[in-house]
Amino acid sequence: MATIHLHETTTATPEQFVAALTDFGPGRSDIFGRSADEYLKVHDQGPDHADVTEGSGGVWERLQYDWSDPHRVVMTTTDSNTWGGASGHTYTLTPQPDGTTDVDVVVVRDGKNVKGRVIGAVLAVAGKRVLRKELGKTVKAIEARNDEGRAAAAT
Repeated sequence: MATIHLHETTTATPEQFVAALTDFGPGRSDIFGRSADEYLKVHDQGPDHADVTEGSGGVWERLQYDWSDPHRVVMTTTDSNTWGGASGHTYTLTPQPDGTTDVDVVVVRDGKNVKGRVIGAVLAVAGKRVLRKELGKTVKAIEARNDEGRAAAAT
């Protein structure tokens, strides 16, 4: 089992970050490179939760999203062709006095079959570097999305 801790700082507010994390519409892959639109299926959604299947590159998982805490999004894997056990993601968003937000992410990957165990072993060795790069892209995409929203509102 691989547990990977990541950290970024963003100019997005916790509310803006949660809004992007929980936007399951078309173009999700623009924010999350590992969530291809053709895999995306929303099974159920409420004001502070969702049941969603997503993935890419032959790996998919069904996630139970919970954002009832406005500074924390917990994504628990409920089914997958690769992941099982304690797999999931937790995003903790902490506003800072300078207006930025600290984004702390914990990714747990518990392989449920040979494919999952092999990918999990690779993630345990090189995953932090790869996932840090992906988180950096996500943060930049969310900031760009918010900048576009501000520009549109100013017009």
